[in-house]
Amino acid sequence: MSEFTVFVINPGSTSTKIALFKNSTKVFSQTLAHEPAELSKFKSNWDQFDFRLDAIEKVLKTELSNVKKLDAVVGRGGLLKPVKRGTFLVNQEMLQDAKKGVQGDHISNTGCALAQKIAEQYGCSAYIVDPVSVDEFEAIARLSGHPLIERKSLSHSLNLRAAAFRAAHEQHVNIQDSCYIVAHLGGGISVAPVLAGRVIDVNDASNAGPFSPERSGTLPLTPLIDLCFSGKYDKREIKSMVMGNGGMKAYLNTSNLIEIESRIENGDEFALLVLQAMAYQIAKEIGAMAAVVRGKINSIILTGGLAKSENLVALISERISFLAPIKIYAGEYEMEAMAEGVLRILNKQEELQQY
Repeated sequence: MSEFTVFVINPGSTSTKIALFKNSTKVFSQTLAHEPAELSKFKSNWDQFDFRLDAIEKVLKTELSNVKKLDAVVGRGGLLKPVKRGTFLVNQEMLQDAKKGVQGDHISNTGCALAQKIAEQYGCSAYIVDPVSVDEFEAIARLSGHPLIERKSLSHSLNLRAAAFRAAHEQHVNIQDSCYIVAHLGGGISVAPVLAGRVIDVNDASNAGPFSPERSGTLPLTPLIDLCFSGKYDKREIKSMVMGNGGMKAYLNTSNLIEIESRIENGDEFALLVLQAMAYQIAKEIGAMAAVVRGKINSIILTGGLAKSENLVALISERISFLAPIKIYAGEYEMEAMAEGVLRILNKQEELQQY
């Protein structure tokens, strides 16, 4: 097998993660932290593009100055048009849709464009893998309850699928014969049944499902409608309540779980109630997704940054352990998943998708 050098870029809300892989081995990684005060200068996520590109290029010129050749650059795929799972070549249509934000404004939209700019400098191709907009819902999952609003598949599909593949490998199970309920627990929360490697249903982490450190999740509709027409809030403020200033942040004025757990240790009973409520809602969502696949589950997987919290994991596990064995993959495996997706293309193990 040939040795390929792949550079990976993952823009997040307050950081840009980068990594260099030699085949499947990560040989360099760094998280470029961005201060909120710096980011507040930009009107939109896309306006941060040059700022983030400059930060990446500085590392390439310093810590990675010895890297003269890249075989591929891969960026995080964002809120693009609905697509099937897989690895996609970055093209002009994708770049236009990312900048336009065809399904919403999110920093992950810059991933494909950042990858393209770096790839141009090294004379190689740019890719994305399993973008947020991967949509393989079955027809029954699309009906919301009103024909004017269709349920969409927008999720942490990259990490959801990576966790399922990892579990199948560990359990010596063919992914085509597997079914996992995967809960990605981070700033946003996605809970999905991953059947034969496909995310066949999922809550929209931006506005539905469990509340998270900074998102409200599913809210009672009539009170929300009343808030919208109360005259007290404009559209931007309502959206901020749902995503950015909802969830734990709204209740406790912080989205930092470490800080919240410290407050609980010091006797803050309300902070404990909020943590218990988030775990309760996550467990309910897992139970709902178990019903989607009629309870035929290999394992339930808890992954993402919040899965590092033993308290949260214990609160969730006590409610769902009767459903299936529980596996914990604390942290995220998105960098590895992006590198592996491109390597499958370079090694001709998988067909390249066209956007």
